[in-house]
Amino acid sequence: MNLPIGLTITRIVAVPLLIVFLISSSRVHAAIAAGIFILASLTDWLDGVVARRRNQVTTLGTLLDPIADKLLVAAALVSLLQIDKIAAWIVLVIIGRELAVTGLRTVAATVGIIVPASRLAKWKTVSQYVAITLLIIEKSVGSQGFHAAASGVLWVAVGLTVISAADYFYRFFRKADYRAIVPGEERWS
Repeated sequence: MNLPIGLTITRIVAVPLLIVFLISSSRVHAAIAAGIFILASLTDWLDGVVARRRNQVTTLGTLLDPIADKLLVAAALVSLLQIDKIAAWIVLVIIGRELAVTGLRTVAATVGIIVPASRLAKWKTVSQYVAITLLIIEKSVGSQGFHAAASGVLWVAVGLTVISAADYFYRFFRKADYRAIVPGEERWS
């Protein structure tokens, strides 16, 4: 156990608290949920910085970090869906992308291809964090102007989500030996 892994575990532990405060009808609880989400989002950045600076990059940390990220985003999105702050199709697009890219990276690893996170994927993550934060804060603020800003950032996040997924698949298929992925299939030749 080291500090970066502790930060990642903190993000995982924050998920149930986020859900409880976010689905509450209280505006004060919405503000608390926003604080929890912001702090948890910051641990995503901080755990990587600390791990690299202290040379504490571990296999466990490498495995736990993306799980914690996906849990945090998925829990927030599903909670926002529950309180009618986001459309179901947007939640499906974002969570579907995460599952598809995780599956792709798993398949890639089995055939010896590493598909690292791109700068585009990092922008996607930041835009999702900002959009989710604004949607949570909107619950406690409730103004039309704030809603427009939150919706605008959400559209940017959805766009980056789709584009970054396409980028992952493009980069994978550009590197892949298709015969290794689908043995016996002539259509890849």
